[in-house]
Amino acid sequence: MERVPVGLVGAGPWAEMVHARILAAGPDTRLAGVWARRPEAARTLADRYGVPAFERYEELLDASRAVAFAVPPYVQAELGVLAAKAGKALLLEKPLAADLDGARRLAEAIGEAGVASQMVFTLRYSDVAAAFIERARGLEPFGGYAANIGGGLLGGPFSTPWRLERGAVLDVGPHMIDMLDAALGPVVAVRAHGDPLRWVGLLLEHESGAVSEASLSMAAGGEAPPARVEAYGSGGNAVFIGSDVVGDVFPEVARQFAETVRRGGGHPLDAAHGLRLQRIIEEAERQLRQPR
Repeated sequence: MERVPVGLVGAGPWAEMVHARILAAGPDTRLAGVWARRPEAARTLADRYGVPAFERYEELLDASRAVAFAVPPYVQAELGVLAAKAGKALLLEKPLAADLDGARRLAEAIGEAGVASQMVFTLRYSDVAAAFIERARGLEPFGGYAANIGGGLLGGPFSTPWRLERGAVLDVGPHMIDMLDAALGPVVAVRAHGDPLRWVGLLLEHESGAVSEASLSMAAGGEAPPARVEAYGSGGNAVFIGSDVVGDVFPEVARQFAETVRRGGGHPLDAAHGLRLQRIIEEAERQLRQPR
């Protein structure tokens, strides 16, 4: 079967470490080219894989059947709308956008164009996470807990301006909310407290009646513990530990995306799902901004 030509938007660390590598590796996709706001970075990355570096975003769209984004959330929201209107399928990073308005515009553009979309909630592409979610759903769960604690804001390639400004809720929050949402049922309400640049606690209410909590930090020094998600119910308990994920999950991301593009229609982790989670994130951040 012909490999799906996917254009890459972005040439930063995540684009280099993940997107370019998996799209070029195949066997289901091929890297159709690179476009970035920094032309020299786009050329460097494109040359590594022997593909074009496009000077104009529109040229990348013309050369691609689908587009993958590895850019800040506000840029993804803006350029994603243009890709959807051009009829391209979209591989999107979390969060969907920098704010709810941007997420809504992007999701609506995707829906109106009828193009496929899929989000890179990394944990969800592992067999370990899938087994945990299946186990959790069978417990008649009534409670859960998640923690994602690290030092990403203290330095390194991911101490980027949007993360330094917004902190843990916008960056690692989507992963933990998504996992609890999948295990305990759709999240319908949130209460938040703490400091997004240090430590945040979320209390989540689920459609099922279950209640869960999440602890988030990107400012903790020392060796970071693995992400952890727990579910508890009348049938027992289930635990997911991030370090139990073995191997590279990103080839599975590319495989599922190629299948989504070829088939058309939706994916469980599509932009509509990202929009629903963005509503939770927006409300949590609103509460954290309120004076105490």
